[in-house]
Amino acid sequence: MGTTLTSSESVTGTSDLREWLRSHARPIFDTHSNSVGSDIATLTERLGSATVVGLGESTRFSRQTFGLRERVFRVLVEEYGFRALAVQDSARSGERLDAYVRNGAGDPESVLAGAWRPTRTGEMAAALVWIREFNKEHPNDPVRIFGVEPPRAEPSDYDVVLDYVRQQAPDRLAAIESHLAPIRTAHQVDEHVQRHQGVHPGRPFIDDARDALALVENLPVTTEFENAQAHLRLIVEFHEKSVAGQGGFARDERPAADRVIEWQRDTGAKIAYWDGIAHTAALTLGDGPAETAEFRGTGSYLREHFGARYISVAIGFHHGDLGMAVAPEPRSDLVDAALGEVAVPAFYVDLHSDAPQSVQQWLHGPAKLRTISGIYDPVKDATAHTSVRSLLDAFDVLVHIRETSPVHWLPQETS
Repeated sequence: MGTTLTSSESVTGTSDLREWLRSHARPIFDTHSNSVGSDIATLTERLGSATVVGLGESTRFSRQTFGLRERVFRVLVEEYGFRALAVQDSARSGERLDAYVRNGAGDPESVLAGAWRPTRTGEMAAALVWIREFNKEHPNDPVRIFGVEPPRAEPSDYDVVLDYVRQQAPDRLAAIESHLAPIRTAHQVDEHVQRHQGVHPGRPFIDDARDALALVENLPVTTEFENAQAHLRLIVEFHEKSVAGQGGFARDERPAADRVIEWQRDTGAKIAYWDGIAHTAALTLGDGPAETAEFRGTGSYLREHFGARYISVAIGFHHGDLGMAVAPEPRSDLVDAALGEVAVPAFYVDLHSDAPQSVQQWLHGPAKLRTISGIYDPVKDATAHTSVRSLLDAFDVLVHIRETSPVHWLPQETS
């Protein structure tokens, strides 16, 4: 086991591994999405043969990891016929994004205003503009966007409930509004992030959501009542299934995989799937910082369904500024530390490349990869990782970026 990820010495101290990485690493000269693709041609050719490609990031806060992911996506669209983008967001949000890139409905900032918060960035807005321009030039062969999550509550649902109560039971308005006002903020900053930042009001949001529902359910049953009740139940479900409501990041990801599988079956499109590496990994994950048991992500179901036609790419980084925190150099037991032995600003390595037995043991052994979420604390950097039982079974390609800088938040957003 000397060359697995079970000790710091095994990661950075094995000469065979260092030599293999250095000889098989293919430099990436630019992580910006508007660059030509010659330096990533071998990578995109490898991915172009897939039906679905999972492009997973180790963090949502890096301009470089997003930029490289988008750059790969553009080449897959232009040269390999990919025609769908699956994003970690609700079906409702995905429909708005799709309407913009297909028909120009709205503008990038307005359609992202109701999207999942980590996507409300200038980088994502630019990606939508590029897809929209591509679709203008290919009106009969457009790129589509869809959210992999089921429809979920949005701020407008709160307005529907409050408008109904204001008209039908004004004496209940103050009480119901007192429950909905604090929990509505979760659509701007997730509840678990509020707790991390020390701005949470204290009471679990799901309790307020359920109390609001109980108050509304005592009102007379009418057509308007049923509509308001449906919106409020969507609000309750939103908070029940949030990270804070569930007590962790793990969730049933089979429906998300089914959404991708059904889209591909119904349209025949090649699909790029954007998410975090814990979700795109093609293997059930082991214990991680927010997991109490094994977690089966979307990618594992996609590998089960598509086999080798699902390719999983992990895009990580070594260190740098993320806006909300500065990440130090990775701990020596992380894959990111081993990749850091390659002295180039950015590169990718195909894990299926020929390797000596000592490196094969590392590839097939357990691994930890740096992952940084919205509740990252550099003091607790040791907990910021995703664990897999086999690096090669989880990921086909690793992309490593030496230094990162923050994404650009859209107006009204902060890191």
